[in-house]
Amino acid sequence: MILNTGARTDTVQYFSEWLLKRFSEGYVYTRNPLFPNKVVKYELSPDKIDVVLFCSKNYKPILPRLHEITNRYRTYFYYTVTAYGKDVEPGVPDIDESIQTLIALSDTVGKRKIAWRYDPVLLTDKYTVEVHEKTFDRIAREIAPYIDRCIFSFVEMYGKLKTNMPEIIPLTEADKNRIAAIMGGIAKKYGMYIQTCGTDVSYGEYGINRSGCTTLEILGTANCCEFKDIKHKGMRNGCHCIESRDIGAYDTCLNGCKYCYANKSPRKARENFVYHDPDSPLLSGKILPFDEIVDGCQKSFLKSAVKQISLFDKQQAAVVNCL
Repeated sequence: MILNTGARTDTVQYFSEWLLKRFSEGYVYTRNPLFPNKVVKYELSPDKIDVVLFCSKNYKPILPRLHEITNRYRTYFYYTVTAYGKDVEPGVPDIDESIQTLIALSDTVGKRKIAWRYDPVLLTDKYTVEVHEKTFDRIAREIAPYIDRCIFSFVEMYGKLKTNMPEIIPLTEADKNRIAAIMGGIAKKYGMYIQTCGTDVSYGEYGINRSGCTTLEILGTANCCEFKDIKHKGMRNGCHCIESRDIGAYDTCLNGCKYCYANKSPRKARENFVYHDPDSPLLSGKILPFDEIVDGCQKSFLKSAVKQISLFDKQQAAVVNCL
């Protein structure tokens, strides 16, 4: 099973203590977003988890204790650093701090396990194409030696975005092609692999690859293991990722990003945060008398049932073999 810790909320930044405790105790509960009284239980023993995925805008809170997970599990990390300031991402560290934390993360886990996410790409009167060009170049110049790849996507104009961010300027196809050409050129300049996310549109003419951002090939290469040849169904239209199971909860992230799809509003997230208990197996709230607890499906994608060589199996020996 591929375990995702950060698709629904920034677990690393705001719930690190809870996350570490869940791995220590060996299990976690998560509510089904569509059927709230149905609670799924996942076993977190290393033999049950193929890879642990992280997605965050600030790894600083967990860095001192990250080894408690990386020493036992295969891992891969997505680090989002964008051009936006506090007016769009109020709870996110500034670019300089984010770059330094990303470099520290790379020094800890190795560049092959880190993807830089520059998304969503959106336009306003303040965040113009020229601002994206300047900022993307600046970030790429500093972090290209420390990452496996760069992943970007264009903003999706879903309903609540128009309410939460009325200043947004809808992207035209011409805008997208212009931005793709700029980003492809910058990536080439710094020798950085770049790909799209969540789209079937090809920007190959600009040197941009088209793939899922979470594929078994990416995870296998990063962790020195081999997976089965399985079709990647994706999580939504245009997605080419392998399926994963998320243990977070919607409406709990305090980053307050105006473009966020996982929160109804920053106010709702703040209200729900008071229900977080680091000792609870649920990220938000507790198990209630009328909850139905079911075991989650935890099928492995590994090619062999025999325990494979990976970083946590052979530690330093495997590090050498993976380089």
